Amino acid sequence: MITKSVRVWPGEPYPLGATWDGKGANFALFSQNAEKVELCLFDEAGEAELERIQLPEYTDEVWHGYLPDVRPGQLYGYRVYGPYEPKLGHRFNAHKLLLDPYAKALYGTLQWDDAHFAYSVGDKRDDLSFDKRDNARWMPKCRVVDTAFTWGDDRPPRTEWHASIIYEMHVRGFTMLHPELPEEMRGSFAGLSTPQVIQYLAALGITAVELLPIYAFADERNLFEKGLRNYWGYNPISFFAPEPRYLRSGALGEFKTLVQLLHDAGIEVILDVVYNHTAEGNHMGPTLSFRGIDNVSYYRLIPGDERHYVDFTGTGNALNLHHPRVLQLVMDSLRYWVEEMHVDGFRFDLAVTVARERKAFDSHSGFLDAVRQDPVLSRVKLIAEPWDVGEGGYQLGSFPAGWAEWNDRYRDTARRFWKGDDRLVGELASRITGSSDIFENRGRRPWASINFITAHDGFTLHDLMSYNQKHNEANLEDNRDGADNNHSWNAGIEGPSDDPAVNRLRLQQKRNLLSTLLLSQGVPMLLAGDELGRTQKGNNNAYCQDNEISWVNWNDIDQEGWKLLRFVQSLIRLRREHIVFHRDRFFHGRLIPGTELCDITWLRQDGQEQTEADWKTASTRFVSFLLCGEAGNHFLTALGEPQPDDTFVVIMNAHDEEVPYTLQALSSKNHWELLIDTSLENAIGTDQRFAGGDVYTVKPRSFVLWVQREQSNATGT
Repeated sequence: MITKSVRVWPGEPYPLGATWDGKGANFALFSQNAEKVELCLFDEAGEAELERIQLPEYTDEVWHGYLPDVRPGQLYGYRVYGPYEPKLGHRFNAHKLLLDPYAKALYGTLQWDDAHFAYSVGDKRDDLSFDKRDNARWMPKCRVVDTAFTWGDDRPPRTEWHASIIYEMHVRGFTMLHPELPEEMRGSFAGLSTPQVIQYLAALGITAVELLPIYAFADERNLFEKGLRNYWGYNPISFFAPEPRYLRSGALGEFKTLVQLLHDAGIEVILDVVYNHTAEGNHMGPTLSFRGIDNVSYYRLIPGDERHYVDFTGTGNALNLHHPRVLQLVMDSLRYWVEEMHVDGFRFDLAVTVARERKAFDSHSGFLDAVRQDPVLSRVKLIAEPWDVGEGGYQLGSFPAGWAEWNDRYRDTARRFWKGDDRLVGELASRITGSSDIFENRGRRPWASINFITAHDGFTLHDLMSYNQKHNEANLEDNRDGADNNHSWNAGIEGPSDDPAVNRLRLQQKRNLLSTLLLSQGVPMLLAGDELGRTQKGNNNAYCQDNEISWVNWNDIDQEGWKLLRFVQSLIRLRREHIVFHRDRFFHGRLIPGTELCDITWLRQDGQEQTEADWKTASTRFVSFLLCGEAGNHFLTALGEPQPDDTFVVIMNAHDEEVPYTLQALSSKNHWELLIDTSLENAIGTDQRFAGGDVYTVKPRSFVLWVQREQSNATGT
């Protein structure tokens, strides 16, 4: 560890950050408006500041220097000098230790103290004042790292978009209560890397995990003062460093090992990323990194009132991707996670904010254009959360070709239909066939729609069936937070019930929504734990609940939970085996060449094709359609060969009464085999056979699936 006589050479302005080259470390920090930058070196515990070294060179607005005596593991931070003129946007304060925006690893976590604020907190919270206290004691420290790792023959699965099934999960919450894992491994990347977890995910059948934010983040001060923590992680302080609490040993190799093992199991890794804002908040927020390095460059400030921040995010600030160096930061971060960490894609939180030019969303914004032409990023999976809280912030369907988008209209329509709302059959028909009314433009495909019923934000599937109102009292906000309109239905009793009829109906409704999700066109996203009946006890905004409210409770899964898991596994297997449920092109209701069948036919309960008048029947809660498996030009292999599939009939009855349904007589040589009826205790694989023209009684609130088989295989109806 360096304590004296530090040698400092000029170094290079690129790459930004601290870069170990095998002999020493180069340090480079962008700041357009700084007057001086000091590099601070700390001891192994991150407590004693050993050296302050003025970076000797300033090239292309980058401060830089090379330290030949520094080795991996060295802890450091920056102090940046410049004007403190908040009314002009400048908030330099060299009394504050700052994190390197390009730091690849952090040591320790942020501990709240008034010293983190560049102004005097005790002076009526006036951000125009100037505070001289040193905050280093309570700051995490950056760490110089050696990124070497033996990847071997790691091969990203590169699952085709249309064949993808996403599993949204939380690194910490998935394993904190896992009884088969050693306690010291729970809640970490290492815990997710265990055979028990990898085998579970592989057996489930999903093709990708989407990890809630894993970049280093801070607990908001108001949560800290309430004894709560930021659990979800949407409060970043770094775009390169993994969250320290997820690293068991502190080594970056833990995350790389997780990626490698998931790839070996055929599972891709998608990161939920937050580039729209940082944890520094508004003008009254702390000075932790970007604000103290160059506030006017990193953040969008109100023109003519540069003391205050533009806020499209509801968090107090928005990153200024108009600045080329800030755009470079985001692009460098994304490429780092793909090239160095081998991740397979990203889901962008509040993606509209990063795609705004001036004030409005622009599908040709600098960021979107930069990603589209990038030879690395244009080849990975890109998912937008297509909204923010600013004016014109709802932009579902507006992102360019190559992007997929979270489709909240799918979520709301499916929930409302199975809850029993009227006037939805037309809307539902569009949603379950890929939402062509939203996405069929500019060569986009059905996979542009990321379909989901539940996500981290909102009720779990179990709670959607168990609560009419949110129950967020544990958040200590008097139940004011979280959405009020959840399109949920408790089946007559709020919360847990010992009524067998109520519990049977709730289980049936879960099967209905899961069947709808996993057999719709587009890409399904399943919330981790929904397949097991996980509950958050009615909390629909558990962002601050790093406890059993949010964690998957593996010890509390009952018999019905394990049965639901087997049902979901069967649904996923059915989807993956039949391309008709994940087409790469939209339906158009046209005849397939060489056949007398359309790609999709909408049916009435008498088995006849629906008419225009039938679609206008507002009160109906019944949907049925035939999916033709004849290949035509719709199902082709990579070599251009036809890939025919079976023909299916889907029936969705959200009425509270049974419906007699007449099966179509397509051919005297074929019969219909019942695959799914969610009203039955053994809801999947029923092995019942019926002839065309037979009438089947569809039970209330049930999803039914039939497949056409050759008559020679029949054993009788």
